[in-house]
Amino acid sequence: MHGHDPDVFRGGRPKGWNPGDNEPVPDNERNAVNGARLVFVGGLHRSGTTPLSRALATHPSISGLRDTGVTEDEGQHLQSVYPKAGRYGGPGRFALSPQAHLTEDSPLVTPENADRLVREWLPYWDDSRELLLEKSPPNLVMGRFLQALFPGSALVVVLRHPVVVALSTVKWRRFASRHWWKHASVPDMVRHWFTAHDLLRQDAAHLSRLHVLRYEDLLADPVGRLAEIQHFLGLETPFQADYLRPGHSTQYEERWAAMQRSLLSGPTRRRVENAYGDAAARYGYDISDLSVREPWSLA
Repeated sequence: MHGHDPDVFRGGRPKGWNPGDNEPVPDNERNAVNGARLVFVGGLHRSGTTPLSRALATHPSISGLRDTGVTEDEGQHLQSVYPKAGRYGGPGRFALSPQAHLTEDSPLVTPENADRLVREWLPYWDDSRELLLEKSPPNLVMGRFLQALFPGSALVVVLRHPVVVALSTVKWRRFASRHWWKHASVPDMVRHWFTAHDLLRQDAAHLSRLHVLRYEDLLADPVGRLAEIQHFLGLETPFQADYLRPGHSTQYEERWAAMQRSLLSGPTRRRVENAYGDAAARYGYDISDLSVREPWSLA
């Protein structure tokens, strides 16, 4: 905060400001919030989208959504144009629904809906910044849709080892919900991971500004990976890497190893290894050894 009135956003609008659906975006703001200023961050839940987006939003030229009052300040919860991931089952499930994969062919791609999204997000950005960042996990499978609404926008996607995401999401879903039907198995979560990222592979050829990185690489070399994003976004000054601390998913490596020794969970692990070993290698991951990372590309 730069000494502004605490009851006013840095963009100069009162907190809670939200013009009515029929109120047009002022011409000066429609022109100011053009596609080239927008940076979308996507990636499956538990993949590192939140720490990455927060690190990017520390840059003096970038504003993330702030003080929203919604989960992880995700833009999907602040808009009324497209269905949220929860409509399709939420974490670990949403990409399995064909309706969640939005492209330029969606009937939702209209100038009116682009204006509506600007209206709904703008109160939570500091629009004096050069770039405006919106983060939501389903952006992973909505890149073509967002690009069609906002030509020139950028999409940054972060991915994490499918087994780590599966183990973490299973644990999180059980913690977050008492309803048995919202629980899911590790194989279900891994299947969802590959469904989502294979859609990204298909979409990549249609996206003019796409940058993809692995969360493990980001933690191993924050300075280097953030420098790549700096170059991708055309920023003159570097990111501060202090927010991201090097590390890796030791607890999940230990849990995966324990499953191999277990009579109860051993068959589950072998089922995942047999079904997804080759698929994981396409992303530079080893389905058995979670610490292995090999070179990879979306091509």
